[in-house]
This record gives sequence, C-alpha cells and structure tokens, in this order.
Amino acid sequence: MSIFNSFDICASGMSAQRFRSDIIMQNIANVTTTRTEDGTPYRRRVVTFAEKTNTPFSHVLARTSADVVGAGVKVTRVSEDYETEMVMAYDPSHPDADENGYVTYPNVNIITEMTNLIDATRSYEANATAFEASKSIVTKGLSLGQ
Repeated sequence: MSIFNSFDICASGMSAQRFRSDIIMQNIANVTTTRTEDGTPYRRRVVTFAEKTNTPFSHVLARTSADVVGAGVKVTRVSEDYETEMVMAYDPSHPDADENGYVTYPNVNIITEMTNLIDATRSYEANATAFEASKSIVTKGLSLGQ
C-alpha cells in the first residue's frame, strides 16, 4: 500500500461522516414537521456505510500479504427508520390533529440524534488526524531526500 492510498481512505471517511452529519442535521431540523409533501409526518433518516470494495473473506488474506488493505468507505444508502415508533401527542388545536385530537410527530429523538452527531464528529476528527499524520510522514520523507 502506498502512502498516498491512506489519503484516499481518510478522505473517503471524512466525506462519509460529513454526509452522515448532514442527514442528522436534517433529522434535527424536522423534529416537529408533521406534514411533508406527501402529507405524512417526517420520518427519521439513517445512513448506511460499506467498504468501497466488497471483497470475499477468502481474498482478504491474499490482499493483506500483497500490502493492499482497504480502499475506504462509501455511503450505500439513506433509508427511512421504520423501526422507531412515531410520537403521538394530544393537541386538538393543531391543524394536523386526527379525529381524536392526536398529532403524529416524527420519530426523531433529539438525544439520539445529538449522540449520533457527536459520534460522526469524532469519526470525522479521527480521519482528519490520520490524514494529517500521513501528510506529516510524506513531508518528513521528502525532507530526508533533500
């Protein structure tokens, strides 16, 4: 693996975590959105990552011995969360209240979203630190050659 591959791996990690942060921010911004374009309440979105090159385990050992390990991460999909229940609140004066006076609010939990945002931020920082370490190694190597 060349040192320049580490730049690509770190950059893909930073891009993926930035995208994840954007989706988390959308979730937080829509915490009280009771009606979207299709007339339903906003549904929490979740980002799924995967390795850029999906390799069978039998090939991993061969790749490891050839010093070609990893290619970074990519976003495979953004899906809506159907596992978490929507929040029902009694508010008969709300324009989106049903016949019983209950309003269906999004399944967004601010505490969960803030925890996920901290996780995404720390992952981004870890990738940035690894990028800086790789850059420092390259810089030291170039200065030795002078």
